[in-house]
Amino acid sequence: MSGLTSIVLTCLVFFIIYQIAKASELAAILRGEEKSKAQTNRLMAWLLVAFFFLGLFGIWECHQYLMDKMLPESASEHGVEYDKMFTVTIVVTGVVFFLTQTLLFWFSFRYQSTEKRTSFFYPHNNKLELIWTTIPAIAMAVLVVIGLKNWGKMTSEAPEEAMVVEVVGKQFNWIMRYPGADGTLGKRDFRNINDVDNVLGMDWDDKSNLDDIVLQNGELHLVKGKPVKLIIGSRDVIHDVGLPHFRMKMDAVPGIVTTMWFTPRFTNAEMKEKTGNPDFVYEISCDQMCGKGHYAMRGTVIVHTQEEYDAWLSEQQSYYAINNGAPAAQPEQEIDSVNVITMK
Repeated sequence: MSGLTSIVLTCLVFFIIYQIAKASELAAILRGEEKSKAQTNRLMAWLLVAFFFLGLFGIWECHQYLMDKMLPESASEHGVEYDKMFTVTIVVTGVVFFLTQTLLFWFSFRYQSTEKRTSFFYPHNNKLELIWTTIPAIAMAVLVVIGLKNWGKMTSEAPEEAMVVEVVGKQFNWIMRYPGADGTLGKRDFRNINDVDNVLGMDWDDKSNLDDIVLQNGELHLVKGKPVKLIIGSRDVIHDVGLPHFRMKMDAVPGIVTTMWFTPRFTNAEMKEKTGNPDFVYEISCDQMCGKGHYAMRGTVIVHTQEEYDAWLSEQQSYYAINNGAPAAQPEQEIDSVNVITMK
């Protein structure tokens, strides 16, 4: 209802301005064009001043209204740096916006056309051109450097102790793969892909695959305070791994492996307390238009404590075991025995 009211009020404002302009034209005929033109100029100058202050008030009100609807504080350590970068960008561009708009509206009011004022042509000034080209260029260069620094950190080599999770996009859901007890993800071959018993095209001749855990429910399980490296790919079209609460995103491209890493800061339970929302969930979304089911390509991120994660992992069965009726392959010795039986 408030949106409809705003639209109606906006239309009324434009209608009133139109009626004022129309009345001014009629007044010009009755009182003389020059006198009417001067009055119109004064009126428009004051209307611009009113528009300027109303605009600032509107910006402030939108800010206050939307603050509670913004994302909570970053759930990753990388995201903290991203938020700082975003704040710097907003401050710099906000100051420039306020100064330029203030000057724009002040000039429109101060130098309105009058009978006593004539036009003054000021075609060129090298010093002025140098100033307003150099300063913005330096400011933008600084912002770009800050952005590149954060991007380089996000895509740099993950720490040795980082856990590894493979994230593969397909129309229209996410598939997650975790290494088993051997700590290594097995090889994949797209020619082996089928939606019956090998959704990722895992090479069963590679014994590292035999204990890998595959989730097709869109859940990404992480550990608080432990770095995680995401190995990202796609089965069909370009997708994009979007983790808004962690301030991270990376394209999932067919035939190309992309990576990023970050460290979660809060478990789901802690974030529920911080936001005061008992239904809070971390989201993994597809941030690239990928087809008619794009809107539904959403998953959840569950951040555990180490103990909770270990308990969850111990309950998981390997993808090979699920599809071949074999016992879950946890220790390497078991993997070897399963492999021998399979080869026979």
